[in-house]
Amino acid sequence: MLWQKTKEILQEKIPPSIYTLWIEPLECTQLDESKIVLTGPDRFFCTWVAEKYLQFIEESLAEAGTKGLTVRFNFGAGTVNNPLLPGHEGKEQLRLPSIPRNKATIRTLNPRYTFDEFMVGDTNALAQSACRALAENDSSVGRCLFLQATTGLGKSHLSHSVAHYIVNNAPGTRLHYLTAQQLTAEMVRGIKSNTMEDFKDKYHKHCDVLLVEDVHALNGRTKTQAELAEVLDVLLEEDKRVIFTSAIPAKDIPNINQGFRSRLSSGLVTSINPPDFKTRILIIRRKAKNSGLDLSEEFIQYMAENIKGDIRQLESAIVGIKAKKCLLNMEPDFHMVKEVVNEIVGGSQELSVEVIRDFIARQFKVSVHEIQSKSRKKAIAFPRQVTMYMARRWTNHALVDIGRAVNRDHSTVVHSIRVITEAIARKGSVRGQIDHLTKKMKDQLL
Repeated sequence: MLWQKTKEILQEKIPPSIYTLWIEPLECTQLDESKIVLTGPDRFFCTWVAEKYLQFIEESLAEAGTKGLTVRFNFGAGTVNNPLLPGHEGKEQLRLPSIPRNKATIRTLNPRYTFDEFMVGDTNALAQSACRALAENDSSVGRCLFLQATTGLGKSHLSHSVAHYIVNNAPGTRLHYLTAQQLTAEMVRGIKSNTMEDFKDKYHKHCDVLLVEDVHALNGRTKTQAELAEVLDVLLEEDKRVIFTSAIPAKDIPNINQGFRSRLSSGLVTSINPPDFKTRILIIRRKAKNSGLDLSEEFIQYMAENIKGDIRQLESAIVGIKAKKCLLNMEPDFHMVKEVVNEIVGGSQELSVEVIRDFIARQFKVSVHEIQSKSRKKAIAFPRQVTMYMARRWTNHALVDIGRAVNRDHSTVVHSIRVITEAIARKGSVRGQIDHLTKKMKDQLL
């Protein structure tokens, strides 16, 4: 048999201890003209063999008389010496001799929270890039990251993504991923059981990546702050990676030691802001697709325009539409989408100059910055004039306030209102355009 012959050749090429540990457990589970599939006990085992001994295996296969075979690795049920199989529960999983017995400790991960599922926009690009760099062990952003964001903006998504990436791409990494509350509870158990030396060893000597969520919860916990500060000093001195997440900026967390506060901010400090309009569209599209929900661009834009809170509100809207679709056995229409959105955002929003300005900008596909600019191009000037006309018609704001929203003085507001009023009287196209915008604004904003 080809694999048996290959193993005999490998036995002559590599030391007996390595052969016994890494080659002997492999089984050939599939062989055809193009590939050979070798099955090992687990993901870590296969990743290590592929990284360290693939070249030896390919050379030995060629010497055994078969050239050009693609070698693939697999793991799972049916594998000899698989520690997950019945009868092997008490056996320890194979590990590198140089790797200490202390293994990674990782909180339960959400399978949907990966880098591929994280929608990147202007408000979160730096945070995503920094997390990705640390996950890939890229030191270009430093070795310590403090990530701040209020609830529902994606900081847990990014921290889960880091853990997923490390588990899948570098399974030998000793990652300790836990919340601040879990860290405190672990330390309290260590104090009560007189095993604080084990606690220190775990985080000082057997940790490659430390990821602590909700570090703001350590306010007032002076002992935990002191221990974590010591851990941070040791890890950064040894060029390990550390990530903290918090709902509060480090400078604003109450009741923490100034030394600990300084250490939290010793690396890159970044934040995630609420997603902008474009990012909300990307998020809605992705979540609708993942839910098997076919939404038109009109519905997606309507949701993005009206749901401006945290990302969980966008998820809630998708779930609500999907539920109504199934219960009513009908495809989503505008009435259904509007009803779900109103349930989430609490009904109609109050019209303001800024709301009208942003609405007009989206309808004419120009940016707010362009409307506020000094540009006199018709493609910019006309939406600006329409904004001032609509704001005067639909709000009680003073001319000065209307002008301030578009970076103009009150005399320009008066002129713009007169221009649009005259255009409506003279030109049916302008009148129709204003009527269409008014109807759409009523449907979406009132």
